Amino acid sequence: MGTGIPRRFRGVSFDRKPICDLDPPVLRDVRAFIRDIDDNLAEGRGRWFFGDVGTGKTSLAMLISMAAEKAGSSVAIYSVPRLLAEIKETYEDGSGRSYQQLFRALCEVELLHLDDLGAEKRTDWVIEQLYAIVNERWQDERSILVTTNLLDLDELRAQLGPRTVSRLAEMCGTPIPIMGADLRMAHRG
Repeated sequence: MGTGIPRRFRGVSFDRKPICDLDPPVLRDVRAFIRDIDDNLAEGRGRWFFGDVGTGKTSLAMLISMAAEKAGSSVAIYSVPRLLAEIKETYEDGSGRSYQQLFRALCEVELLHLDDLGAEKRTDWVIEQLYAIVNERWQDERSILVTTNLLDLDELRAQLGPRTVSRLAEMCGTPIPIMGADLRMAHRG
């Protein structure tokens, strides 16, 4: 379930770019979260990174996901558009699994990593799916890790619905801003 750690991020570390160049208070927070990964996941705590495109949000989130895996916790990593596509596939005849099987797996995994939240097209169906997953994890005190390019909470509420954003805020604490230039563009030849 999920993608696992994508190849591009398998070598990510605090000692390598782009992580080593990020804001020191952000790095302290991520290090502290990782240091207490077992307790954080047991208590249903997560993290929420927001900011401009290419600023290192996904790399930071991958550090946490890798630490959780290393500690023996189950982790599912999805870009939100891919997750929604997998949910839709469960509706097809001959699908390898039912919607209920996928939903249960998404709700029971110890850490659900949702990358690019807000990149999906906004529809009532999308809002319903994301709310159902986040609400179930919130009720069961299961950790969630979120990255988004949406910088404004009102914009995020409009995209996801206020109930979903409220639950994410409680689960993940204050959204952590990761601002700056697009590092992918800076590293182009």
